[in-house]
Amino acid sequence: MSNPIAESELILNPDGSIYHLKLLPENLADDVIVVGDQARVETISAHFESIDCRVQNREFVTHTGIYKGKRITVLSTGIGTDNIDIVLNELDALVNIDLSTRTIKAQKKSLNIIRIGTSGALQGDIPVDSFVASSHGMGFDGLLNYYAGRDLCDEPAVAEAFMSHSGWLKGLPYPYVVKASDKLMKQIGFDMQKGITATAPGFYGPQGRQLRLAPSLADLNEKLGSFRHGDDRVTNFEMETSALYGLGRLLGHECLTVCAIIANRVVRQYSKDYHPVIEKLVHTVLERLSVKN
Repeated sequence: MSNPIAESELILNPDGSIYHLKLLPENLADDVIVVGDQARVETISAHFESIDCRVQNREFVTHTGIYKGKRITVLSTGIGTDNIDIVLNELDALVNIDLSTRTIKAQKKSLNIIRIGTSGALQGDIPVDSFVASSHGMGFDGLLNYYAGRDLCDEPAVAEAFMSHSGWLKGLPYPYVVKASDKLMKQIGFDMQKGITATAPGFYGPQGRQLRLAPSLADLNEKLGSFRHGDDRVTNFEMETSALYGLGRLLGHECLTVCAIIANRVVRQYSKDYHPVIEKLVHTVLERLSVKN
């Protein structure tokens, strides 16, 4: 048996639930859909035949229920890789740490974690209101650099090629690139457009937007759009995928991001009404998750 994890490191609530998510192990299904927006949790769980768990703490809203015989958890993460750091570590603790003894289990469980998001396309030929499945997450956030073993899941040749291509500035975080789950790509994203998803640590300057402050890399979006590494190109920009893929790979979970493209940054188009598009993507993911393999 491993040594118990200290109370300061594995923080539990008085009822024994994990600190931020406020979940107990029995509240969690093996298939987890994560979304940024709290309101989207109820939009998804409205499709369930029954719901056996409803928990909210801060921005983390969780519903677990049954869809066509399949038990599924839907969880809101909030925005950003810092929140993904909380969510992935606490989801993993729920299945791979005995919370009563604070010891790591000998037998590990792998979760299926699918992020449903919205995103902006960085290629002119990717239409607004289409779907993109992220073949890789390319992180500009730096999160994975804080974890031992990051080299086990990184694809440094891609990151180094992009830094050379873009004139990456010395003061910016060192990028990392992590591949999606092959299993979930075959199950969920097989017929969607695929490409590298760039993950930014912010919405404005880190994604090349300018209001009153100019971004340090003024042509970042153009450099992303023109980058190629073999057959791979950067398809879209968002704020969570790199951390999801990186932590998921290090912890042994299957992870995939699928996004509805609600804007095209190249042709400067924005969806006239993306809500039906999100609804279609939600239905697609639920249907494909419920198929027995």
